[in-house]
This record gives sequence, structure tokens and C-alpha cells, in this order.
Amino acid sequence: MQDVYIIGSYSTRFQKWPDKSFKDLTRDAYEGVLADAGMENGDDIEFGWFGNCGMWLHNDQGSIRGQVCFTPLVNEGRFPARVPMVNVEGACATASMALHGAWKDILSGQTDVSLAMGVEKIWIPDEPEKIQRSFYAGIDNFDPDEWKNYYTAAGEEAGKEFTTGPDRTVFMDTYSMQACYHMKKHGTTQRQIAAGAAKNHNYGAKNPNAQYQFEMTTDMVMEDRPVSFPLTRAMCAPIGDGAAAAIVCSEDYYQSLPQAVRDRAVKIRANALSGGKYKRLDEPSLSMTAAKKAYAQAGLEPKDVQVAEVHDATSFCEVLQVEMMGFCDIGEGGRFIEAGETGPGGKVPVNTSGGLVSKGHPVGATGLSMIYELTTQLRGEAGERQVDDARIALAENGGGVMGFEEAACSVTILERARD
Repeated sequence: MQDVYIIGSYSTRFQKWPDKSFKDLTRDAYEGVLADAGMENGDDIEFGWFGNCGMWLHNDQGSIRGQVCFTPLVNEGRFPARVPMVNVEGACATASMALHGAWKDILSGQTDVSLAMGVEKIWIPDEPEKIQRSFYAGIDNFDPDEWKNYYTAAGEEAGKEFTTGPDRTVFMDTYSMQACYHMKKHGTTQRQIAAGAAKNHNYGAKNPNAQYQFEMTTDMVMEDRPVSFPLTRAMCAPIGDGAAAAIVCSEDYYQSLPQAVRDRAVKIRANALSGGKYKRLDEPSLSMTAAKKAYAQAGLEPKDVQVAEVHDATSFCEVLQVEMMGFCDIGEGGRFIEAGETGPGGKVPVNTSGGLVSKGHPVGATGLSMIYELTTQLRGEAGERQVDDARIALAENGGGVMGFEEAACSVTILERARD
């Protein structure tokens, strides 16, 4: 299998962007990733993968999303005409799926340079009901009784009855059920979950791209407004907009680049996907399956990872995912985080971007924002949040809901290209 390199990576700041359109955010991310790759224009790009989930809620743009957003760039000669663009949608894992497609472009040998992009606008201030609609697109709407009955039946085992309703979200309610089950079975505490949230908010305070840039203590997280026990508002990802992108290339193209570009390149050691199912509460998540595939592809083990980004739509997710990624034993995630092992100077710093709870979570862009953070870390360009001498990095990104896990998951392993 040939080597594939990320030569350009970029993310906008995640925040509420009411005055920016999808086309504006596309332009921002595209121009940013070109500049990062040292490219004057996109003439060498041969394929594009465009990720988005919610554009159908805006002006009924439910199809040809990438083509529409790139039309001004094509007209201006910034993006080459006649380049194929594949539209990708996989709920919160959308941008990671776009990267997976671009990675496979290069592996196929048919393409030397491919673009992956994720663009999202979740904040719709004049029509807040559409925000809920955008999230409910990530669950089974053909047979809703299936998941309602599943959650109801699981309530006793989880130690928390399934309830949802107006001014709530089924996603936070079911994350809270998972958290309660973990607390009941493994002795995890609300304070341990809060410690992870505080750590991520403190990382986010050092990230200029983060939606929330303020520090929090564990006590502040515990005392924030309750959402669904044991989750407080500070443990839940905010609503926002943003875009992120990556340019990947083949070994031959990489070798043709100036030394300054090659020095900042990052190698994709592995990129693995897995699919969800209606699992038992005590079964490992689909993310463990994707992680095992990725480690096998890369010829690496969990102990080789020096920095990671995991999908903390709620801070309980980090507790679960450090277990699923093999960073600690099953059931030990809460204690592992509380001991500081995922923070500065810990065994494996996790969510140095601030994670979804601080950096933000515009779902169609999230996966590539994780790649941007890890690329920044591997380049040694992360400033105050830099992990010393980071060489191997891992990103875990899940999307959609299928029972007590996601419908899709991506695990990507990256390596610093320079010695």
C-alpha cells in the first residue's frame, strides 16, 4: 500500500456565523487549505470530496451541494473546471468520510492530489426548529418505534429511565443513559466526567479556532445548568458553524514538492471505518472495531499514540473512547481522565483542540477539524497546547445514532513525515 500524505490542512474558527453563507465558509476553508499547502491555486487537484449534513434546510439545497458551493471558485479560476466532486453525508462522521474517500483516491493510483472538505451551518437563528430537524436526520425516522422501544427496555439495565420530549434532545438523553450505565457498572463518577470537560475547556481556551475560549474548573462544570443527569451544559457540545479541509497526495507528488512543504507534511498511516448496530449496553462500541482495524493497518499499538482527538459530543464520550481506543482498560476511563492522563503531560493528551465541547461541533466539518488539530500538533505548531515531540496521532469520529452507539465511525492514524 503506497504512502499518502496530507500536505495542506485548515479549519475556520467554529462559532455562530449568521453572516456567512455556505459558499463563504467553503471559500474560507478552500483558500486556507491552498495557502497551507503552498499552492497558488488548485490546478493540481484532480478529485474533490465535499461533506455536509444540513444544507437541505437552507434554500432546499439537498443535492449537488459541493458543486454549488464551488461554482464561484471554478468561475474565478481558483478551482479547476471539470474536476469531479463527490458529495458525502454521514452525520457527525461526514468530514472523516470525505477524507477516507480522498485517501482511497490516492491509494487507487488513479489520482495524485485529492481534496476533502466539510462545511456546516447549524445555527439558524430565525428558524430554531430547523436546528432540531438537522439533528434528527441522524437517527432512524422510518421506524422510530424501534429505537424508542430499545431505549425504554434498556432503562432498567442502564439505571436511568428513558425520557425525552420538548426542549430536549434524544441524543443527550441517550448519552446520559450510557453514562449512568457506566457509572453503575464501573463506579465512574459525575465528577470524573466533569474533570474531562474542564480539561477540554482549558485546552480550548488556548485554541484560537475554538468556539468557547474560556477556562473552567471541575466544580464549575458540575455546577453548570443540568441537561440530562449526569450531563451539565458544560459537558455538551455547542451549536455552531464552520468548515475544515485537507489536501492529500501521492508519494510521487510529495517528492516533487519544495522541501519546506515536505517538512510540514503528515503521513496517513491508517484510515478505518466501521458501522453501528443495536448493541447490548455491555458490548464494546463500533469505535473499538475501527480502532483495531486502524492499528492493524498501521502496524501500531495504543501505546504508540502520543496525542489524540476523540468524538466528545458529550464529555462522557471521552470516558468511553479512551477505553475503546485502548488507552486504558475497560471501565477505567473516568479514573484515567481524573488522574490527568489525558491532559498536559499525561500518558496520552486527548482533545488538545478543546474537543467538541469547547472547540465546537458543526457536524459536517468536525472530522476534518480533528485532522487539522492533529496535523498542527505533529508539525509542532500548536503553541501553548503543544504536546512535546508528538510523532503519532489518532482521530476517532463517530456519526449518527444507532441504539447506544453511532451509526458510523472513523479512526485515522497520522504520523509526522519528517524525521
